[in-house]
Amino acid sequence: MRRIHPYAEDDPDLAACYAYPPEGCLRVNMVASADGAAWLEGRSAGLSSPGDRRVFHVLRGLADVVLAGAATVRTEGYGPSKPREGWHALRAGRPHAPSIAVITRRLDLDLGGPLFTETEPYQRTIVITTRAAPRERREEAAKNAEVLVAGEDLVDLTVAVRLLRDRGLGRILCEGGPRLNAELAAAGLIDELALTVSPLLAGGDAARVLNGVASRTPLALAHVLEEDGVLFIRYVGEEAR
Repeated sequence: MRRIHPYAEDDPDLAACYAYPPEGCLRVNMVASADGAAWLEGRSAGLSSPGDRRVFHVLRGLADVVLAGAATVRTEGYGPSKPREGWHALRAGRPHAPSIAVITRRLDLDLGGPLFTETEPYQRTIVITTRAAPRERREEAAKNAEVLVAGEDLVDLTVAVRLLRDRGLGRILCEGGPRLNAELAAAGLIDELALTVSPLLAGGDAARVLNGVASRTPLALAHVLEEDGVLFIRYVGEEAR
């Protein structure tokens, strides 16, 4: 891998490239085709590459918590994040791996799946839901997860993010999907975008990185890395420049 912007560098330190600001931030990490498709045949794996997977794991190693929508958790088959070789320095003074936090309006999740039953005590899954979610589902989820209520019928993402930060989880890594990304953008909550651009055209009806209500989030280009034609772009909010 090499850095091609803002200066040339071979084998850049990925942890340094993607270091969080001291106060933390909410970073969205997505992969897309050159024409903006966020998936192939319903999943992101077809757009990925060895370099993308390395960046993915570094971003998780840097994060306090990984945020995802219920549809992404179901489609991508989420389980708990696993400690990885090389994370020791990244996570000094923190748990060995970040928790997963799931945004879910109705708790339509597999509560008996690995994401809830195979976590370590230090990384219990966090479920952020609504008061309208079925009470029995909330009670079932609470057996193996921390259940947070943020909103009445819809999850209030501003409240959800505040609840995470109140727990000391300031380095938030959102892995989508596109609908959650759009809702975060509309609420003015996205501070950074880590975007992998895969060198292919996908066409079809795949969603873009944001799929929902229109909004504008001005961004500044922080870096561009490249490997085998794949671009790894970090954008930061203009106020962070």
